[in-house]
Amino acid sequence: MLTDFRQTVTGLCKPGGFFLPGRPVFVGRAPGRLDLMGGNDDYTGGLVFEATIREATFAAVQLRDDDRIVFFNPAMREKGWLDRVEFDFAELTDEEAVRQLVSRDPGSQWTSYILGAFYLLRERFPLDVTKGANVYIESTVPLNKGVSSSAALEVAVMKPAAKAYGVDLAGVDLATACQWVENVIARSACGIMDQITVVLGDDGYILPLVCQPCMPEPLIRLPESLQCWAIDSGVSHCVSGIEYEAARAAAFMGYKLMCDWEGLPVTHDESGEIPRWVDARWNGYLANVSVSEFRAKFENRLPEAMTGADYLKAAKVHVDPFTEMRPEYTYRVRANTRYAVEENARVRLFAELARGASLEESTRAFELMGDLMYLSHHAYSECGLGAEATDLLVSLAREEGAKNGIYGAKITGGGAGGTVALLGLRGARAAFQRIVDRYAEARGFTPYVFEGSSMGADRFGVVTLEA
Repeated sequence: MLTDFRQTVTGLCKPGGFFLPGRPVFVGRAPGRLDLMGGNDDYTGGLVFEATIREATFAAVQLRDDDRIVFFNPAMREKGWLDRVEFDFAELTDEEAVRQLVSRDPGSQWTSYILGAFYLLRERFPLDVTKGANVYIESTVPLNKGVSSSAALEVAVMKPAAKAYGVDLAGVDLATACQWVENVIARSACGIMDQITVVLGDDGYILPLVCQPCMPEPLIRLPESLQCWAIDSGVSHCVSGIEYEAARAAAFMGYKLMCDWEGLPVTHDESGEIPRWVDARWNGYLANVSVSEFRAKFENRLPEAMTGADYLKAAKVHVDPFTEMRPEYTYRVRANTRYAVEENARVRLFAELARGASLEESTRAFELMGDLMYLSHHAYSECGLGAEATDLLVSLAREEGAKNGIYGAKITGGGAGGTVALLGLRGARAAFQRIVDRYAEARGFTPYVFEGSSMGADRFGVVTLEA
């Protein structure tokens, strides 16, 4: 796809085109990501197990002589949004100003994921702010499918934009910067797993990441006989939706109640890139609570459901900076707190099985990995993050079963729709296709299928084209 993108950029460099002839254009690429296991335990410090997908976003950045920042994304017009949006560097005075700029027209709100990149670069590095930039974007990562289209956009723009200004941004620093943009400017309560996966992931590998806040582990290659697929349910997923927000808030409600019962003061820590609340025992992460301790001391004591008003009476403060505590809303406190603790344990076991199975292939290990995926899927439903469509896909996978080479399936990312990941044998293509066909017949449309992976943004690097 780089060859096609290069040709497009070259065409835009002609006199009167989007780019100025004779000046370098910096190109970045970031893939989407598939949440194989974990996915919704990142903000509670859990281990996640992530793969890149073949679909990706490309961005080309060229500096200007004035302080204009111009975004051009032709695909936005098809969605009813503005395909070309312009700002002045001088307008980026503070975080609130940036948020207001991207919200002044509904058609320009998609730029909230990337305008913040220029504000962040200006604030943290000695940029020449008299020079704005032209930014051209193309993407094959579908929106609202739970495969991190926003992270792919953020990283694809941030990395070459930094390079254009003489800043090398990579690894955890790049991922954290992009997460900051999504949390603070786009006001989307994502954890860091999306950004770090599209930065550090690689073709054919799975990335284990401990989200405390961002501790990537060595990449793991799945056994040669195993294959990951994903199927879009057709139900749009949105991280800013009430289901995801409520599930996240409920987990932090449970965490604060547990700290209160244990006499652990919870304090606001602003020393890191992303502000959060911490305590002396678990350091603010439910993943640091063992399953045995949770079951013995806290599970039955936590309320199954609790309104935001009742919680605030009991706990006084909401300890998640990125979700709202709605007094009238009823939260599933016990299920979401349990999910945070138990999902971390499930992913740890899944990762160890994957490591071992990659050395000596084991059908027993494959079946256990698949069962962990089914357990994770069920837990999503308990948290209020399930969907009828994704349940149907998982049910069809279970019907095919290990006898036909399909070991497991689960909803991914923030849930409430989106994409279902499947794990099976490479030789199970016929069984996988039956799942797709039966789902298409039941739902009345042909679902999008994700198959294959690709290099992350750091391995791709930044390609410099001479306009």
